[in-house]
Amino acid sequence: MAASTCISDVTDLFQGPVKRSMMIAGHATSISLEPVFWDALRAAAEAERLPVNALVARIDADRIQAPHPPNLGSAIRLWLFDQAKEATGENAPEGPPNETG
Repeated sequence: MAASTCISDVTDLFQGPVKRSMMIAGHATSISLEPVFWDALRAAAEAERLPVNALVARIDADRIQAPHPPNLGSAIRLWLFDQAKEATGENAPEGPPNETG
């Protein structure tokens, strides 16, 4: 199987999380995301003409409505994944994968 990513792309892609602090709904919080997710979050905020912390606050408000809310970093990654799926016209899975088989 041929590699579809060159070495420099892999080096840029596989970087560890970066912690950033921000104010959300009047509370200081720290969020750890990999640089690729910080870049995608900034781009999404720009596309929606919102500051990053306002978009994160919206994601957080949605997150806490879930029956079993994930941590905020996971919620941001899931939200970004869902946005990417919508942008490509693909449907995101409705729930956890079926583990039969």
